[in-house]
Amino acid sequence: MDLNYLIHKSMSLVIIPLVLVSLCWILPLLFLFRLIFSFFQFFSQENMAGKVVLVTGASSGIGEQMAYEYAKKGACLVIVARRKKKLEEVAAQARELGSPDVVVVCGDVSNINECKQFIDEAIHHFGRLDHLVNNAGVTGGYPFEEITDITKFALLMDVNFWGTVYPTYFAIPHLRKTKGKIFVNSSSCAFLQPPRLSFYSASKAALIGFFEALRIELAPSVTITIATLGIIDSEMSRGKILSKDGELILSPENSKGVFEGFPVMNTEPATKSIVDSICRGERYVTEPQWYGAIHLLKNGSCTLRRNRALQKKQTENAFGNVSNGS
Repeated sequence: MDLNYLIHKSMSLVIIPLVLVSLCWILPLLFLFRLIFSFFQFFSQENMAGKVVLVTGASSGIGEQMAYEYAKKGACLVIVARRKKKLEEVAAQARELGSPDVVVVCGDVSNINECKQFIDEAIHHFGRLDHLVNNAGVTGGYPFEEITDITKFALLMDVNFWGTVYPTYFAIPHLRKTKGKIFVNSSSCAFLQPPRLSFYSASKAALIGFFEALRIELAPSVTITIATLGIIDSEMSRGKILSKDGELILSPENSKGVFEGFPVMNTEPATKSIVDSICRGERYVTEPQWYGAIHLLKNGSCTLRRNRALQKKQTENAFGNVSNGS
C-alpha cells in the first residue's frame, strides 16, 4: 500500500477527532468573546463627520441609499457610476441630507484605468480617503444551458469581481494612511447557490475568497466588511439583468423567475444597517438577518451530505476489497 496514503490516513484519524474535541472547548469561549466584543463594538461607532467616502454603483439601489446614509452622518462623498444625470440627482439629495461636499465621477468599474482615475480624483479633491464602498454589480438569471453566448457573461466577473478588486488596489495606499475601511457587496448567493444564478453566485463567492485573504494582509491598518445580502429592493431585484445574449436589459418577468416567492427587503433599513456595520468595523453584515440562519443550515446540510456520500463510498470500497480478496 502507498506510504503517503497511510501517512495521510493516520493523520486524519488523529487530527479530525482532536479538532472536534478541541472545538467543544473553544467554541463556547469564542462565542462569549464575540458577544462581549460585539457589545463594546456597538457603542464604538466611527464618527464620519468630514471624512471621505467613495461609493461605486451609486446611481441607484443600494449604492444610492448608502450615499444618503453616509450623507446623514456628515461624510464627504465621491459617487461613481456610468449615468451622470442620475448621479447628479443623487448628489443633490446627499447635500440636502447633510454631506458637506459631493463629487460626481462617471466611471466604469470594469475598466482598470477608469478605476485608477476616480480614486485619483477623490484624492486630488479631498486629499484623503476613509471608506471605499465597493457596491457596483450586475446579475443574470438564466439556466446555464439557455445562455446563447457564454463569452458575454464574462461581464459578470468583470463588474462584480474585478470591478471591486481594481478600485481596492488603487485605494489601499490611501486607506492605510487613514486607517480606513473597505466595504464589499457580496451576496447570500455565494453560500446558497440558487439555480439560474450560477455565474452571479460564482462572482460573489470569488469576492469572499479574495477579501478574506486580503483581510489578513491589511490588518490591522485597514478593516474589511463583507455584506452577504438577501433580496434587497433595487434595479437588480426589479429585473435589471444581463440578457441571454449578454446585453444589460430591464426584464421584470425574468426577475420573477429568479426571486419569486422570496420577500424583498426595503433598501433604506438595509443600507442603514450596512453603513452602521461598516462604521463599527464588523467583519460581516447580513440583511435580512434571517438569511444568516439559512447560511448555517445550508453549510450544515452540505457537510452532512458530503460525509454520508464519503461513508457510502468507503463502505462500497471495503466490501469490494473483501470480495476481491475472497
